[in-house]
Amino acid sequence: MPILFILKRLFLAVLCAVSVGLGTFVLFSDVIWFHDFVHENSLTEIIQEAILLTLAALFFIQAIRIKASRYSGVLTGGFFTCMLIRELDFAFDAIFHGAWFWFALLTAAICLLIAFRHKEKALLGLAAFMRHPAYGMMLAGLLCVLVFSRLFGMHILWQELMLDGYNRLVKNMVEEGTELFGYILCLLAGIWYLCHRPAGVQNAP
Repeated sequence: MPILFILKRLFLAVLCAVSVGLGTFVLFSDVIWFHDFVHENSLTEIIQEAILLTLAALFFIQAIRIKASRYSGVLTGGFFTCMLIRELDFAFDAIFHGAWFWFALLTAAICLLIAFRHKEKALLGLAAFMRHPAYGMMLAGLLCVLVFSRLFGMHILWQELMLDGYNRLVKNMVEEGTELFGYILCLLAGIWYLCHRPAGVQNAP
């Protein structure tokens, strides 16, 4: 029924609004109460890493449980694992500077190798994901994290804006806040997709 469909979409809109509001509350907590100003051990960074860990786990679980999405799940889970490794670069620097790159490269190579051995199934799974309504939200989140936040957080923009009053902490808060918004969109999209799988997708035996 149309009214039921509309109510479901309205509920989704409210859920998204609440999630984004909670993300903003995290930023407020870092700046106003914790006074850590969105550093690497801030609540904002921890939430970002927790979201990436959750997304990677969800898609790997999907790869184990759902035969039709096994190899696309490996690719998607591997992608978010690589993003998590990049976010944890400061921890990998304890091994040696830039160590995160080699761990991310190894993760990507393993996932790509697994998927390449069953490339047709992997492509079919990715196509099914891209046809799902959640893909648009996922794409918006990734564009926010990987493109907009990087360009919006460039030093040259904020140095020109604030001139002699340039404050790196302000730039960091804006950049990390934008990233957090993108990660929340990705998490919502991942949950939406995994909770409403395309018709015909069956659990693995």
